[in-house]
This record gives sequence, structure tokens and C-alpha cells, in this order.
Amino acid sequence: MGMRWPLTVPVLSDGTVTLRAHVPGDLDAMLELANDPEMIRWTAIPTPHTREMTEQFAFNVIPRGWDDRTHRGWAIEAQDETGRARFAGNIDIRQSPIADIGFALHPWARGRGLMASAVRLAVDWALNEGGVEIVHWRSHVGNTASLRVAHQTGFTLHGLTPGMLHERGRVLDAWTGSIRFGDSPMPKTHWAESPVLETERLRLRPFTEADLPRIVEACNDPLSQHFLAGLPQPYTQATARNYVADCTWQAAVGVKASWAITDVKTDELLANIAVMDLAGVNPTTGEIGYWAHPAARGRGVMTEAMQTIVRHALDPDGLDRRRLVLYAAADNAASNAIATAVGFTHYGTQHAAERLGDGSYDDLHGYELLR
Repeated sequence: MGMRWPLTVPVLSDGTVTLRAHVPGDLDAMLELANDPEMIRWTAIPTPHTREMTEQFAFNVIPRGWDDRTHRGWAIEAQDETGRARFAGNIDIRQSPIADIGFALHPWARGRGLMASAVRLAVDWALNEGGVEIVHWRSHVGNTASLRVAHQTGFTLHGLTPGMLHERGRVLDAWTGSIRFGDSPMPKTHWAESPVLETERLRLRPFTEADLPRIVEACNDPLSQHFLAGLPQPYTQATARNYVADCTWQAAVGVKASWAITDVKTDELLANIAVMDLAGVNPTTGEIGYWAHPAARGRGVMTEAMQTIVRHALDPDGLDRRRLVLYAAADNAASNAIATAVGFTHYGTQHAAERLGDGSYDDLHGYELLR
């Protein structure tokens, strides 16, 4: 007769977090976590969640999982502000030799970097002692907190896999990544952050859920559809949500930094600007792209925002670019004027290179700016 739970659960610690078997004293906090809105939003946890369900998970599902090696789950313990060690969340390594990881933190423990520590401990144990060759990570598209943890802990980020999750009767797309034995537990890519930047009139910041209706208006606008031929038609709330999620993903893999340009007083979305192609063949350059909401045009908004982004992009403490490029359709007078106003130099024209919304092709002016 071998050891049985909880003796089968290895205690893992890095001095900040400890992974251990669940104890009856964890149940109140586990139940709070199970009914937390963020937990319900991003996971398949049954809702509403009862105390009986929590007990069943902690003292039936997990012990059985350890005994048959199909579901190895730990309680995460860490110190709160008062220095008291308490339950901070759950982490699970499911199946072997191909495993997937699940993790969740109690609201009190979020935003402190605790989960990255917990994931490193669990993954290291799984790959070195748990008979696991590869650990897969997957999350709902848009779960930035989960993506941050996967990025920080050395998962290779793969992309979006359509229809991978089945939760509460819904089939959902997933963000995916993996880590193998021998991989470093540190980030594989530089996250292209979008720090908040302000001018007298404008605040440049990452997108939020509140921006979606204005994105929809801007991208359904006839002028936007004409000069940005790749925009989906019609452009829906779901399209906008996918676009915002994709901006987050592109930042995580280090290829694009995006900003919502908003009114500094009302925080209303006016326009969008991005520095793209950050990890191309030449990793010291970047391409600037932008669009404006119809209500924001003709007010110098884009020129003001562009000056701010150019400074940030060329700054060694910002995006640290040596060269920036920008392309504008020959017929797009406003876009060409902005490029010149911000100090870009016209270096050439590609003929019939830019497909427009009506199916015709326009010449494309190229602009550059060197540090």
C-alpha cells in the first residue's frame, strides 16, 4: 500500500509562496474565490457555487487526482498585509505526460506577482518529478491576467485556437502556450507595453471594455472603410472585442504596442495609434499606423498624439527604435499631412500598391524618421 493523500502532496516553496495540500481551514476562502466575479467570468467553475461543491473539490476530487496522478492540485499559501500566512488560491497540473495547468488567485492576493511564483514551482515540479514532458496553458481570449502569468513564467505563446474550450454550454476560442522540460522559466518575448502618456488635451492609454462602442463607430465609418480596406464589414461589437484582445496578444509576443487616444477630461475614445512590426527582420525599426473616430478629425488630435508616440518610440527608455516608417495612400491628404507635420521625410512612392475599400488601387507614399 503506497502513501495516500495528503502525504502524496509535495510541499513546494520559494520563500514567498508555498504550495501545499488543502486543509479544512481553507474552505471559507475557497468558497469566496469560487463565487468571485472574475473567477466566474474567466473559468468553467459551476455557478452559483455551494460550500458542498468546494468541499467535494478540495477533499474528494483533488485527493483522488493525486492518488491516480490525473489531477495534482495544490493550495497556494502566502502572507497577507499583516504578515499572516493564509490561503491565496489554487493551482492544478492535470494529466501526464502531456499536462495542462489551471490557476486562480483569491482577490486579496492579486496584483502581487504571487501567481508567477506559484506557476514556476508547480511547473518545475511537474517537469522534473511529476512525469510530465510538456505543460499546456490555455485561457479565454481576453484574459490578460492569465496571459501575463504565462508570459512571465516562460511559456512559449502560440496564439489563438478557435473553439478549444467548452464551458457552461458555450464553445470558446482560447489563447494557448506551452512549456517543456529544459525551457527557461523566464519570458520568451519582450512585452511591448503601452504606458499611459498625456498631453494637454489627450490621454494615450491601453484599450478598455468601455472603448468598444466608439471603436465600432470609427471602423464602420465610410472614410475608415475606404482607406483601411482590411476592416471587416460590418464591424461589430464582437469584432472590436477581438481587435482589443489581439492588441494585447501582439503586445505579449512583442510585435505591436497600441494606444487608445482619449480626451484627457472625459476619457472618451478619439482615435487609435500603434507602433507595429517591432520584432521584424530588423528589430530596431517600427511602423506607425492609426485611425481616428469621425468626431475627432480635423482638430489636430492625431498630430498631437503622433508627436507623443514618436518621442516614446525613439526614446531608449521607451520602445527604443532607431527608425520609424509610416505609409499613407496618395489620396489620403490628411494622413500625408500628419506625417509631414510630425517631421517624417517622404522617401518614395510605391505605385498602385494600396488597395482601397472600393477595390481600386492607390499609390502608397512611404515616410521615415531616424533617431
